[in-house]
Amino acid sequence: MNVRTLCLSILYEGESTGYEIRRLCVEGECAYFIEASFGSIYPALAKLEDDKLVTSRTEQQDGKPAKKVYSITEAGRAAFAHELAQPLGEDMFRSPFLLFARFAHILPAALVEERANEFLQSTLDKRKHLEDAAAKRSCNASDTWVIDYGRAIMELAEQHMRSHMHELITLARAEPGKDAAE
Repeated sequence: MNVRTLCLSILYEGESTGYEIRRLCVEGECAYFIEASFGSIYPALAKLEDDKLVTSRTEQQDGKPAKKVYSITEAGRAAFAHELAQPLGEDMFRSPFLLFARFAHILPAALVEERANEFLQSTLDKRKHLEDAAAKRSCNASDTWVIDYGRAIMELAEQHMRSHMHELITLARAEPGKDAAE
């Protein structure tokens, strides 16, 4: 899966601007699929337009710069379906928190506890975000399945943190005055 396919997936559901696509990729329902930046979204949209898979129109806005609104073409719909039919790559999971946890033993216990609580709160926030997304929109069966999968992952992460956070904190240095680099 790539940014180009992600853009087609969003446009498959309806018109959108590059900014709206980016928002969906960062804080919206597409944030769980692949990472996409403005620096990758706009070139992907330009290439999709060159390939006649999307079209665009410019809309004037009062007191703001004009915005470019993208729509998927029939060729774009066919290309999207073709891309989905290709073999999938491996899922990627990256977690800065897990790197932090791996080296908890060199850090002060208070810091490890603080970061663990932040991670737990972030997990709870993500889970609530998924629940809100499900409640806000009329979901089809596929949307519901994906949201439920995300909920299950977040619930499991929450349970693990609540059950094992103390173990991580115990691994941390008991001497807060010591420099972690020692």
